[in-house]
Amino acid sequence: MKAMWNDTVLADGDDTVVVEGNHYFPAASLRREHFRESDHHSVCPWKGTASYFDVVVGDAVNAQAAWYYPQPKQAAAQIAGRVAFWKGVRVVD
Repeated sequence: MKAMWNDTVLADGDDTVVVEGNHYFPAASLRREHFRESDHHSVCPWKGTASYFDVVVGDAVNAQAAWYYPQPKQAAAQIAGRVAFWKGVRVVD
């Protein structure tokens, strides 16, 4: 699986976990040069508090387009250490 935005591979790996239709990639599969920490957070009642990355490709920024749960609740333990995408980031085989 690959996560892509603006014709650029952001993450690449076969070990994704699908939760609520979103592929969570292992953090080690990210191409870190395309990620910048965001100060945005959100709360899911069963997964916990999510933190976000802005996705950066060249001069283009896709704000808060990737998220992860630094300390997921027990019900979401399978996504610990993983990152998911939205806002136009495509996940392809």
